[in-house]
Amino acid sequence: MFQDSAADMLREKLRADREQLFRALRSEIRDERVLRAMARVPRELFVPENKRHVAYEDRPLPIEAGQTISQPFIVALMTEALELTGREKVLEVGSGSGYQAAILGELAREVISVERIPALADRAGRILHELGYTNIKVYVAERTLGWRAEAPYDAIIVTAAAPSVPQELVDQLATNGVMVIPVGLRWEQDLLKIRKKDGLAVVHLTPCRFVPLMGEGAWEEGSTE
Repeated sequence: MFQDSAADMLREKLRADREQLFRALRSEIRDERVLRAMARVPRELFVPENKRHVAYEDRPLPIEAGQTISQPFIVALMTEALELTGREKVLEVGSGSGYQAAILGELAREVISVERIPALADRAGRILHELGYTNIKVYVAERTLGWRAEAPYDAIIVTAAAPSVPQELVDQLATNGVMVIPVGLRWEQDLLKIRKKDGLAVVHLTPCRFVPLMGEGAWEEGSTE
């Protein structure tokens, strides 16, 4: 009886928090398709069980292996910036919890997601499979950034911060494709929207703070600077 009551209370809290979150997001995010996609994805399933009661608060939350699930506003902003129409093949660098991949799966034709921590890749892949996403593939990342085997990509989203725009990812981006990536110092960055034309057209979206991107062309493993 007590367990049923606690479960009911949690569901009610999540419902109320979710409504409040989407009211706030609608004041900043203009692409209704992005908001509808986020509304279809149960964020509480992607966070640790002891954090589910705060799943719809607009803030990042810790997950396993010292990583985070991004703030919903940042997820919405990055997704909106990709300008997805439903025809694209998208590369996600940094699967993490799998939450961002699920949203991309609602909006794109195909999603390739890579994660350097095998336990996170396994968990994200399992949750996405259980939710029925057949257009998302999760791979354990190689030392080289991205996933060159299935390039080029119409859009690339990077959910960890690089010290500069990695040329390896630029090379995997199709002409006229869009990449969204946090770039800057290890603990403070700018979120950039980059369109690949004859060169790179760069738009600064917002200051941000992401965990560091590890690999060739980004931060070296164990580096603290």
